[in-house]
Amino acid sequence: MIANFSLIAVLNNQVPIMSFDYDVIIIGSGPAGFSCAMQSTKFDKKVLIVEADDNHLGGSWLNKGTVPSKALREAADLIQDFHSQFGDEKGRKPYERFKMDDLLSYKKVALESKNKKVKTDLIKNEVETARGWGQIVDEHTVKVKTSLNQSVTYTTENILIAVGSSPEPPKSFDIDHKNVLDYNSILNITHIPRRLVIVGSGVISFEYATIFSSLGTTITILNDTDEFLPFLDHEIKEDVSKVLKKKGILVHSMATIKEVKRNQLRTCLEVMFKTQKEDRLQVLETDQVLYVGDKSPNTENLFDKSLDIKLDNEGYINTDDNYRTGVKSIYAAGDVTGNPTSASTSFVQGRLAACSMFDIPSEAPSGDIPYGIYSIPEISGIGLTEQQAEELGIEVTVGRAYYKNLTYADINHKTDGLLKLVFRTDNLKLVGVHIFGDQATDLIHLGQSIMAQDGTIKYFIEHVLNYPTYSEAYRIAAFNGVNRVYKAGVKYKNILKK
Repeated sequence: MIANFSLIAVLNNQVPIMSFDYDVIIIGSGPAGFSCAMQSTKFDKKVLIVEADDNHLGGSWLNKGTVPSKALREAADLIQDFHSQFGDEKGRKPYERFKMDDLLSYKKVALESKNKKVKTDLIKNEVETARGWGQIVDEHTVKVKTSLNQSVTYTTENILIAVGSSPEPPKSFDIDHKNVLDYNSILNITHIPRRLVIVGSGVISFEYATIFSSLGTTITILNDTDEFLPFLDHEIKEDVSKVLKKKGILVHSMATIKEVKRNQLRTCLEVMFKTQKEDRLQVLETDQVLYVGDKSPNTENLFDKSLDIKLDNEGYINTDDNYRTGVKSIYAAGDVTGNPTSASTSFVQGRLAACSMFDIPSEAPSGDIPYGIYSIPEISGIGLTEQQAEELGIEVTVGRAYYKNLTYADINHKTDGLLKLVFRTDNLKLVGVHIFGDQATDLIHLGQSIMAQDGTIKYFIEHVLNYPTYSEAYRIAAFNGVNRVYKAGVKYKNILKK
């Protein structure tokens, strides 16, 4: 600001210099807010985080979503590994041998460790915190209302909105958090259910279905769309369907819930529904129901309506490529801006927002963004599917490596899965990687690295990969793909020279 005026005028106090309490106030301490705070402190900026939760930092990321659900997943995976390898001399199912307290204890240790780490990072970097509900009064002012109904006002040069989103309630039944659960209350149930009906069509539905199935729970998914996980590569989807069948997970597509009620005589819940395929009332008996529906952004009463902060039709905040809203000093990042809604994306957005507000050059991630589904087994992918490439008119060949052919998968007794490479036939350039199997969400990053360098599948052929590892799947898939090209009439030696 000073650069716009003469130095003499400033020295003579003829030009007022704006003074703020903070360089940036961040509303919300989830991944976007946390990463913005950390990056801002590296620029020697004074930072305040406003968090509505009186007891915890980290928002849904640490306390209700990403971390606790993944901790639950790891506990279930360990139990499944033990049960599948060693069995039970009495023929009991996992939910009969292990108590929900065991899983919650595993989750509790992970949450306490991560919460402590976040708190330590904030203290070490001198980030201040204010507990209460934040409301943006104007472009440089935030009012914080505490749980004691007291209000404190702070001024700031910049504001980041990182308040995330919340689950929307179902329309045809109520959630009581005891019998009918959402994806928050499912993390605090007192016992492992023998039967569970999951209402929902997205990634979270699939993750919880495989988690509880691994514990021996009988799972039924009521999906309100015509296709489950439609974005998956068709071969990955086929493999997923096989595993669902193997696990005994039943999926009803185009299902509409009519009623959920308790049957006192049979001491169970009854879920009444219809499908488009069968227009008749069907009834499922279950111990509990998990509802995983849409989310809505936490923007209600967040800012003064006179501010030029635009929302889309669903209430998510619109921003430019630098995460700035229509107000120059106000930014937004994370789930509150809409898709893609993931902790990994939010971390990046928060950091880039900090760079933008303080005019620090920084490049946004280039190339495709990988997705990760933390089911059992995991699913991950990046780039084009085989079908997408064909629709774009790109001549591609695929290479496949099945987990059942991997030594490391044999050792771990985790032979369900497939790694699929999609590459251009003319120059072997890698354009897509799709994985279903153990450690898929980690394994995807090797393919991501090669794609970011415009690399070819020759990398996996010409370099030594540790053995036995899951990474060996890349080498097997690359040879499989090259052999397909060779059989199509292109000489093997000519391919390797490209």
